[in-house]
Amino acid sequence: MAENPKKPGKANDWEPLLADLEERRKRARAMGGSEKLEKQRGRGQLNARERIAALLDPGSFQELGTLVGGVSEGTPADAFPAGLGTIEGRPVLVGAEDFTVMGGSIGLGAADKRYRLTQLARDERVPLVFILQGAGHRITNALKGHGRSPNDLQGLVDLAGIVPTVCIVAGPAAGHSALAAPLMDFAVMTQQAALFSAGPPLVEAAVGEQVSKEDLGGPDIQVAQSGVAHNDVADDAAALALARRYLGYFPSNAWLRAPTREGSDSGERVLEEILSLVPADDRKPYKMSKVAALIADEGSLLELQPRFGRSLFTALGRLGGRPVAILGNNPNVRAGSIDRDAADKGTRFLEITGSFHLPVIFLADNPGVMPGTVAERNGALRAAARMFAAQRRLRGPKLHVTLRKAFGFGSSIMGMNPFDGQTLSVAFPGATLGAMPARGGGVASKSDTAQQAQLDAAELGGPYRVADSMGFDEIIDPREVRNVLLRGLRLSAGRNGEPLEPLARRGALP
Repeated sequence: MAENPKKPGKANDWEPLLADLEERRKRARAMGGSEKLEKQRGRGQLNARERIAALLDPGSFQELGTLVGGVSEGTPADAFPAGLGTIEGRPVLVGAEDFTVMGGSIGLGAADKRYRLTQLARDERVPLVFILQGAGHRITNALKGHGRSPNDLQGLVDLAGIVPTVCIVAGPAAGHSALAAPLMDFAVMTQQAALFSAGPPLVEAAVGEQVSKEDLGGPDIQVAQSGVAHNDVADDAAALALARRYLGYFPSNAWLRAPTREGSDSGERVLEEILSLVPADDRKPYKMSKVAALIADEGSLLELQPRFGRSLFTALGRLGGRPVAILGNNPNVRAGSIDRDAADKGTRFLEITGSFHLPVIFLADNPGVMPGTVAERNGALRAAARMFAAQRRLRGPKLHVTLRKAFGFGSSIMGMNPFDGQTLSVAFPGATLGAMPARGGGVASKSDTAQQAQLDAAELGGPYRVADSMGFDEIIDPREVRNVLLRGLRLSAGRNGEPLEPLARRGALP
């Protein structure tokens, strides 16, 4: 009888190979060992692999590069476990710095792994998440020949506007590690996190300044003062949950639309409460966050950068189940005027949400760009021009509401100008409008009593005078605003059949 050429070999032929593979994997997944893992746990922190598991859908993680660093360095996964998985069933790529292995520093293998993730994210058009807690490039890299090679920072720049990117800072992150945060779309810090170009020992050596990690780059610095990171939360679990939630508002890439999720509050409703939230007197403050939460589908609002540029409110939300970007002036801070920080915050928000075709809702209530010597020296005018250019470049649906006041360039920044591509532009009755507030403008132009009275009357009749020439599409009862915006979104639904692609970037912003 002829021998069967398809007859399999003996199973035990594989046993030594499989045993060797399993042993190598076991060493890689042991990370820095039980003592260092316990120390990490004692600080109230998850380890790198636990963070990945908590971020992704259960059982969905497929590791890539498990054995990187195992032969050349003897470092488990080269301090950077990484791979692919899903969040709410959608594919994502993720990598996490492992602080228990050489302080989470970036070895040559890990550097290649990080760049590989950015290339996979671009080629396969899926979001990318980095989880940071590391010391930057490993000092011993300089002792090895490496030559010219690409790096993940180049890859992150190439991903901008192509796929959503999220950075979770779960501990101190320095140097190259820290640079991922400002290059990614959304950065969230835990209370144990810090971001800095160089840590306290290097700062002291370089400039003689003694400073703690917290005072150098903790959340009170990088979230509230510099705006490098967007939000801060209590701990790892909250940061990972926030990253999952953030990605839920976006499509997987710029060739797709964000997923719609209709719920129990996706339909129309009259907002009786808005009359008590928004005073008719435009000199009285209120919180725009409360108005936005009332307009949006119940429980859907996610405020971004609440501690930075606080005269401007930025948030993701859903309206009729559809993800939207909401940008509003906050009269509770500096009467809602636009300063440099607010304009910088608004510009980045519009560029990111616009890149992924989210409709933008503008809620205008501001006296203009912040005046004064401090504002001028800080470059508020240029920052405001950048924000205006960013909103002018939007190609998705824009819906504008003037609530109480919109003066000068402040109204233009908020998308009030006619012929600015609005799907809908409406105003509340009693809104005051003009090149500048009538009282201040009259004083500046040395108006007499009669002229001042005319200016005051024109300001008070502002929305009706503008609506008289179709400058606004409609003057609405404030209680109707949610329903009007829902109908505007439905009007824009005809665009949904258009093919999508990443937005072209032409020329520099101001």
